[in-house]
This record gives sequence, structure tokens and C-alpha cells, in this order.
Amino acid sequence: MTVSDNGPHPNAFDIEGETRANSNYRTVAWTGKYLQVTLMSIPVGESIGLEVHPETDQFLRLDAGQGRCVMGPAQDRLEFEQDVRDGWAIQVPAGTWHDVINTGDEPMRLYTIYAPVHHAPGITQATAADASADEEAGRDEPPSWSVQPGGGEPDGHA
Repeated sequence: MTVSDNGPHPNAFDIEGETRANSNYRTVAWTGKYLQVTLMSIPVGESIGLEVHPETDQFLRLDAGQGRCVMGPAQDRLEFEQDVRDGWAIQVPAGTWHDVINTGDEPMRLYTIYAPVHHAPGITQATAADASADEEAGRDEPPSWSVQPGGGEPDGHA
């Protein structure tokens, strides 16, 4: 991979090529003041993990593989279901529980755009377990120069 998060400075890269080349669970590709681009690779049979971001809108696009997107108002009310594959985009409104499960026979490669910024700039997490450990240890926090909503509910994970 050749992408490197240069913070809130002008940037351009081949997002499809970098997304397809990314083998990490999460790689933060670019962090701005108001939004962030991350690349993800989800192994066969696994998922991004059921979660909710009360004050973060999210856009995801698959560049390889296939999966099933589920969303809803509560973790036990995932009323929206859609099969997705290469080229599909998913829009997750703030406060919506969501997950994308790899239903294919190859790693699912996607990128996601968070608004506002959600992760530490440039952080790379090889696995979902690494991502959870970084979050619990406080190593995966948005930078102080990013604009964050004020005092709402924290993110939730199932």
C-alpha cells in the first residue's frame, strides 16, 4: 500500500486500488477536520461488527467481495437488510445500529467515510480484536484538531 494519512492537508490517492490492496481490518487513509476515510478488509464469515455511532453519519462502499448489510433503530431491531457486492454503497445515518457481514468466499474490501472524524489519524489495525484493544486502551481517539459533536451518547458495540 502507498496511502499515508497526512492529516488535514490536501491529498489524493487511488481509493479503489488502495482498498483492494488493504489486508488490514482497518487502515485510516486520511483524516480531515470534519471527516475521515478508512479502508477495511473483512475475512470470510466475519463482519465489521454490530455498532452504533449516535453522532456520526457513515458512508461505506464495497470494492471487492460480497456481504449482507443490516441496520435498524436498536441492536435487536435490524429491520433493514440488503445484499451488497462490489460497487455497492451503504449510507448509515447517525444513531442507526448497523453491521456488514461477509457472505462471500473471499475477503470483503471496503472503504468507509465517517463524518465527523472517528479514529486516530493513520492508525492501522490488523484485526477486529486489535481495533477493540486500541479502543479500550484509548489509542484510537479522534485528534484534538478535528471537530467533534458535543457531549452526546458514546458509540455502542454489540
